[in-house]
Amino acid sequence: MPLLDKVFKAAAEMKASDVHVVPGEPFMVRRLGKLVRLKSQVLTDAHTLKIVSELLTDEQRQLLEQDQQLEFAYQLENIGRFRGSIMLHNNGVSGVFRLIPEQIPSMQQLGLPAVVEPILENHQGIILVTGATGHGKTTTLAAMVDYINSTRAHHILTVEDPIEFIHPLKKGVVNQRELGKSTLSYGNALRGALRQDPDVIVIGELRDLDTISLAVSAAETGHLVIGTLSTSNAAKTVDRIIDSYPPGEQNQVRAMLSEALKAVITQRLIPAANGKGMVLALEILIGNLSIANLIRDCKTYQIQSTMQMGKTQGMRLMDESIVELLASGTITLEAALANVENKALLKRFMAPDEQVSVEEEVEE
Repeated sequence: MPLLDKVFKAAAEMKASDVHVVPGEPFMVRRLGKLVRLKSQVLTDAHTLKIVSELLTDEQRQLLEQDQQLEFAYQLENIGRFRGSIMLHNNGVSGVFRLIPEQIPSMQQLGLPAVVEPILENHQGIILVTGATGHGKTTTLAAMVDYINSTRAHHILTVEDPIEFIHPLKKGVVNQRELGKSTLSYGNALRGALRQDPDVIVIGELRDLDTISLAVSAAETGHLVIGTLSTSNAAKTVDRIIDSYPPGEQNQVRAMLSEALKAVITQRLIPAANGKGMVLALEILIGNLSIANLIRDCKTYQIQSTMQMGKTQGMRLMDESIVELLASGTITLEAALANVENKALLKRFMAPDEQVSVEEEVEE
């Protein structure tokens, strides 16, 4: 049995999200957003290489040596899957392993609001799940796919790097392709997808112009495309897509995106006040006529104010979500201050001396 199997089991019992294997340190896990050192011996470079190599096939070891980094998935029975990322660096070899639960959580279990279900009823267009690395985008994507798979007899085609959650046969058919194993690249898979009769195309990451361009084109030609981007809010997501195109093509893509964009769901995981987990703060943009006009007319700087007026349609800003979590006692004031952009919104929860310091910060 690989030594890491025992560490993975311990991490799962601790409800940790990641395991870190680093030379010069004991085993570490990320729990409630913070790194925690386990009671184990300090790892040497040779020991680290041996430990991570135990999980790899001969082909994967060759790829690691050739590319000096490796992304892969590892299955541990009765515990779950792990997304592994191994890299060479100045002190040797390190590995980071993200725990993927065996059961796909429902959207309700994740804390996604009811408005997400009608968003997924769209039969064409593009839906984006955004947020920083480690804030649950892949899990949300899996829950969305599971919802469609459970409610509609659709062909769902996913392109992932690597495959994390495994989708069983339900009402629909889910074909999952993995970079490096069953397809050469996102672009290669997406070009093929348009000839494979998909109803829904799921893209693990919109990482370059080629992938973004193919995703927008697929959404325009009658497919529902769901993908992720590492952006911090809805307006920046729209700008990121448009700015990835050459200047001469940006007016055209504004018109295409204004029609294709159905929603942007930006998420952030914040430690719960009870210390027993993480809670989801959400920003939700819904692609209505007002948003479409702002995108087309080069006025994305007005998106946030339009979202504030679109609450009846289910739109919300990240700061509003964080304030709601604080007001309900779900998160602490300290956690809210660390995550909110407009700290003045938290003044009513503060002592008078704390309010003064926030006012000074806002003035600066």
